[in-house]
Amino acid sequence: MSATTHAFQAETRQLLKLMIHSLYSNKEIFLRELISNASDACDKRRFLALADAALMPEGTTLKVSLTVDKAARTITLQDNGIGMSETEVVENLGTIARSGTRRFMESLSGDQKQDAQLIGQFGVGFYAAFIVADKVTVVTRRADASSAVRWVSDGQGEFSVEAADMAEAGTAITLHLREDEDEFLEPARLEGIVRKYSDHIGLPIELDGKTINQARALWTRPKSELSDEDYQQFYQHIAHDWEPPLSWAHHKVEGTLEYTSLLYLPKRAPFDLWDREQARGVQLYVKRVFILDRAAELLPPYLRFVRGLVDTADLPLNVSREILQGNRVAEKLKSALTKRVLDMLDELVATRPDDYATFWSAFGTVLKEGIVEDANNRDRLAKLLRFASTTQPDGATVSLADYLQRMPEGQKSIYFLTAETAAAARNSPHLEGFRKQGFEVLLLTDRIDEWVINHLTTFEDKSLVSVAAAAADVESVIETADKARHEGEYQATLSRLEKSLEGRIASVRLSGRLTESPACLVAPENALSRRMEALLRQSGESLPATLPILELNPEHPLVARLRETPDDDAFGDLAELLLGQAVLAEGAQLEDPAGFVRRLNRLLLSEPRA
Repeated sequence: MSATTHAFQAETRQLLKLMIHSLYSNKEIFLRELISNASDACDKRRFLALADAALMPEGTTLKVSLTVDKAARTITLQDNGIGMSETEVVENLGTIARSGTRRFMESLSGDQKQDAQLIGQFGVGFYAAFIVADKVTVVTRRADASSAVRWVSDGQGEFSVEAADMAEAGTAITLHLREDEDEFLEPARLEGIVRKYSDHIGLPIELDGKTINQARALWTRPKSELSDEDYQQFYQHIAHDWEPPLSWAHHKVEGTLEYTSLLYLPKRAPFDLWDREQARGVQLYVKRVFILDRAAELLPPYLRFVRGLVDTADLPLNVSREILQGNRVAEKLKSALTKRVLDMLDELVATRPDDYATFWSAFGTVLKEGIVEDANNRDRLAKLLRFASTTQPDGATVSLADYLQRMPEGQKSIYFLTAETAAAARNSPHLEGFRKQGFEVLLLTDRIDEWVINHLTTFEDKSLVSVAAAAADVESVIETADKARHEGEYQATLSRLEKSLEGRIASVRLSGRLTESPACLVAPENALSRRMEALLRQSGESLPATLPILELNPEHPLVARLRETPDDDAFGDLAELLLGQAVLAEGAQLEDPAGFVRRLNRLLLSEPRA
């Protein structure tokens, strides 16, 4: 085949530029990334050979080799792993094959594109070679193919692909070093990098024919032999993350279930955390043989941010994703690993609250899914939840336990409000009476909060009650003398208003929860919240209309003006304005914005009609 030229995917060019500039101060990690990829390729060949022995002839020793040619100014890293076909070369070395990449790259500001920490959201991988090389040559042959492929690029915008000769399966990557990278031509420097970043890799790494790493899987070594740096480097190897992890847990279990687990909590959410098609889960090994890179069946979806691995002797070597589904051993492993992760989170809360705040900021919305999905662990998860609150400044959160400790004597329920945004929640008219009475209200603004709160109805025997609902408890706790005093004088006005807004509201009544705003809408008791209804309709659900209750503040001048307006047209204008204000205060859209504006203009330009 003659050489063909291809252009890099636009996102790949952007990421190459970002890495070359941002990672220059820590350029030695190029070797860690290339060795990590080589190790993965060897693991995949070993795994596929379980089903097809021809892929790995008897006597094959999987390894990674480093060769330095000072005269040519090159480093060659070669593995005898699974290798790549021509199609795989073009796909894997020409694009960042993850959906969502374009959207993420476009969302970065100019300053952010210089921030090396963002690279951790992608992983560095093969492209790290261009940090130190101005030309990279890859020759590769799949283990089930007889022909090889050569890939060449300077990392600027294009790459070429052509046929090549290669005696054995695997991949050889040759880095043509830049003029100022002489340090990486020194074998001692390379050996130091391997010992620092890749000593834990469970296959030999050779430099000029000499094995320079322990070649023993890190998770099989006693914890007493391992340092924090060992664990951190191993995390960066398996997660391709630029930053060290937030926390980790290493356990070896022997008994009815035999396994070793090494689990990590990252510091930051990857850019594709919400991509449902992205593979999830921890690595699975069976008797130290790599089986699956992402075994989603071993952790529930709400723990999809966890990185790490599990190595067990209780599953067969030929296990597949299909076998894992419904497998009793896999279910036991899932339960055990879930408990390990929740233990890690409990420990963060108890001993490192600032780190837990970092975790919550990155992954709290995902963890909330567990309230809906995992009834067995709902009580544990509830203690881990954090919410904004009317007693806290923007950005600060409280736990449900914190809330209970601050509850005044006589308060029977935990009060909350759901809203589209933090600003809409803090400025909601529903909070006015509760602020006046000194009651704290939790502010829930994530879309998932509506589902969460429908599944988390109590905490420590206290009911969770919405301040935007017509619940008896809400009404009784904020009843005011003003409301009772006005009941008689507003009776006719309320009847008149119900008739004016017939078909759009369930009823009208005076409110004890309003102290500043003229009106608000509340959901009838035992009905879905208005926000929940809106979310379900947005997702395509067909729901019967539930009309809201309109509450009026009898002390507000606009409401008093309504009572004193005999003219039906003027009364209708005021009625529509009060309803429209209540809708807007919820962050919802008006059915007739233009009509609302016309009525508002008439009100502003005229005196009350006698």
